[in-house]
Amino acid sequence: MAAAAVDTTSSFSVHPAPKSDQSPAIKPTQSDLSKRTYIRWDAEGVEKKPPNEDENIAAVVEQINTIQRANRSKTGRCFSGTHAKTQSTVKGTFEVFDDLPQHLKQGELFSKGGSYPAACRYSTEPGDPVMDDRVPNPRGFAMKLFNVHGDFFDAGKDFPTQDIEFNSTPALDLANAKVTKEIIDLRLAHGADQKVLTKHLEARDDAELQTARDKVRVTHLESTRQYSQTAYRYGDYIIKYCLVPSSETQQKLFDETVRPEHGPDILHQWLRDFHSKHDAEYLFQVQLCENLDDQPVEYAGKIWDPEKYPWQTVGALRIPKQDSCDQERRDFWELHMRVDPWHGLKAYQPLGGSNRLRKVGKSLKRHSTRIYIVARLLFTDLCVCVWL
Repeated sequence: MAAAAVDTTSSFSVHPAPKSDQSPAIKPTQSDLSKRTYIRWDAEGVEKKPPNEDENIAAVVEQINTIQRANRSKTGRCFSGTHAKTQSTVKGTFEVFDDLPQHLKQGELFSKGGSYPAACRYSTEPGDPVMDDRVPNPRGFAMKLFNVHGDFFDAGKDFPTQDIEFNSTPALDLANAKVTKEIIDLRLAHGADQKVLTKHLEARDDAELQTARDKVRVTHLESTRQYSQTAYRYGDYIIKYCLVPSSETQQKLFDETVRPEHGPDILHQWLRDFHSKHDAEYLFQVQLCENLDDQPVEYAGKIWDPEKYPWQTVGALRIPKQDSCDQERRDFWELHMRVDPWHGLKAYQPLGGSNRLRKVGKSLKRHSTRIYIVARLLFTDLCVCVWL
């Protein structure tokens, strides 16, 4: 049975972030981690495409389109098939720490210290753009880094950005294309009756994984850890990554949870209040792959044990005080922007079946004219080109 997919703690074992006057490279634990044997991203057995994956992916694309058409009929707008509800949009700076140990200096982005303007969006995971915030659900976070340079995939080779996606649950219930097709089928058939849907999910072999979303702790999004869920290339190696709230205020707010008397947009309200009064900081950490049997790439429904395979800090996202509910910025994101893990540097290639599914699904959403637009200072201090 799959490991539980719910994160109910704010204190998983992680490699600590460096102090302002101390490089991560001189930490004793970091030195120990440098001596480990990490699996190369292109090693035999890392990716194994299962039978009928192409057919399953094609079916999922049609399922997602069905959800989008339904939402368009209800709202008059075409939202993403998942993460449809925007909770807030903010802008910040992503910093790569200088003097990382050699095993963490991977790819153009992390080979040396630097900082990059970042456009970020908090979201709720289902495809319903008006989902009640009080309902337990995975939450999402996405960021688009600007002024990135290097060897890009064809889809983004003319645009100097790196897209990075997160989810608040460390394991992905849609663990591969086959599972995704089966679960979305059930949601489309029984989504209006939660009891019936739960009955079908509990009858599955992966019931613990599939019902974990109903047990998600509903708390402040600015205090919630976010995970890649799936595996990615990291230069020579393979990683999962996470984003860890690190300011004292963010950590304290984690203790507060949503109550029934709160309104249906309480998470949005909490974000607006927090970002208007406080700076935010998140540590960006990576977890390197050492054992494919224990850390599968093709099946995203298993958590990589952080006690065996520690998180290692390589950077930080810093978000200054601001209006996180700027309507122009929100509309711009929902109407024109998208985040695609296949839009970025080849050194951070998405790996595994769930990411192959994302590649096909995302590519079908591109406008055929492939036009540019200007983001008019909405997310950065520069005029930047954004891919539609």
